[in-house]
Amino acid sequence: MEQRKNLEEDQLVAKQLLVIGGSAGSLDVLLRVLPRLKSKLQTAILIVLHRKSSAQTSLADLFCVKTKRKVKEADDKECIQPGMIYLAPADYHLLVEQDKTLAMDDSEKVNYSRPSIDVTFETAADVFTNKLTCLLLSGANNDGTEGLKRVKEMGGKVWVQDPRNAEVSQMPKNALATIEADAILEEDKMADFINLLD
Repeated sequence: MEQRKNLEEDQLVAKQLLVIGGSAGSLDVLLRVLPRLKSKLQTAILIVLHRKSSAQTSLADLFCVKTKRKVKEADDKECIQPGMIYLAPADYHLLVEQDKTLAMDDSEKVNYSRPSIDVTFETAADVFTNKLTCLLLSGANNDGTEGLKRVKEMGGKVWVQDPRNAEVSQMPKNALATIEADAILEEDKMADFINLLD
């Protein structure tokens, strides 16, 4: 009986994770990629977007109408479940804990940002190691690069939007100048790569 309970609990926890980080110019990319994701994809997805601290949850509602997958704003102490898409709340860092739950943190901004992409990439890398993929999108600062370094160190995959096609190229350019990406993706290839993660 105990073994069955453990098996059921195990099925409720994501085994693979994709973290997508973006800033200026990345929202439109996500709105075009999300509709093309397989509805039965088991890989959980965390989305960390720079946005105003006063932003409301309407962004999660906007994502909901673009995909058949369940989308919600992340809650503190929430277990990361397979197939779910979680959005980092405005004005909180989103951390991944060792027990594969999410945690909110309102400590100082990192790279002038809260949520910080680096913070989520780094904590996810420590937990999901080689079962983690991180995708860095368009943006105007250097957030994400340090986190991607940690992802590589822990055996995860690093994907970066092709800066030539990014609306704002600084963030992907900075990452590619610092680390070797496993893939440099044009927007129209992103969904195909994500759909192969399971």
